[in-house]
Amino acid sequence: MNRIRLLEEKGILILKDRDEKKEIEFELNYLSSLSVTQRFLLMQTKSQELKSNLVKNGHRKTPQIIKRK
Repeated sequence: MNRIRLLEEKGILILKDRDEKKEIEFELNYLSSLSVTQRFLLMQTKSQELKSNLVKNGHRKTPQIIKRK
């Protein structure tokens, strides 16, 4: 129980079986515990992670517009 509490404080949820209600409740509790600045930094960090993954996998370039005749 103590280990689970420590992991919950770090933002990690551990469930034996999948429970969508508990997952959503945990996510909302975690996000509401963050300040506005922390949430913004989290969003910015995740955006950078997504961008680097796209670049690494070759999907960052914008699609070209092809004009048909």
